[in-house]
Amino acid sequence: MSEFSLKALPLAGLFSVQHKRFEDQRGHFARLFCEGSLSAFGSEFHIRQINHSCTREKGSVRGLHYQNANAPEAKLITCLRGEVWDVAVDLRPDSETFLHWHAEHLKAGDGRSLLIPAGFAHGFQTLTGDAELLYLHSADYAPEHEGGLSVNDPRLAIAWPLPVNNLSARDSSHPALDQHFAGVRL
Repeated sequence: MSEFSLKALPLAGLFSVQHKRFEDQRGHFARLFCEGSLSAFGSEFHIRQINHSCTREKGSVRGLHYQNANAPEAKLITCLRGEVWDVAVDLRPDSETFLHWHAEHLKAGDGRSLLIPAGFAHGFQTLTGDAELLYLHSADYAPEHEGGLSVNDPRLAIAWPLPVNNLSARDSSHPALDQHFAGVRL
């Protein structure tokens, strides 16, 4: 039996990953990533960077962040502690779901991750205090090629489940979309 299964989500290339969990009297074990297994599903993902975040306050939002076409990256997001509402926004201009978003409720211990392809923006809202996420990235961080979108952009109309009560100064400064936004061409 495979270490995990992938479930296609409404935006092309976006997947929910269900990890198989092995339990015994000692506790449990789950493989969070296996390049070969992902390849069998037709998803190429090479880990270049691993990040960990801890967000203290319930209702906080991080994002919406993306890398442009000069440094595109895919992400595999896993909640290690607490609960989050994880959002992916399709920024690929040739996609049928350009500027559509999808959210998944991730919580520690649920055995799920979100696989976000290159060309998407990503953000999340904490549904509990002290939420921790593990991010696996397919590319090195390239600050000169990063971008961000306003979490309250009326054009995206993301329905955050809680009032947005805590944003960093950087994330607060992300612009709303305008008619000149061309997306991320891969």
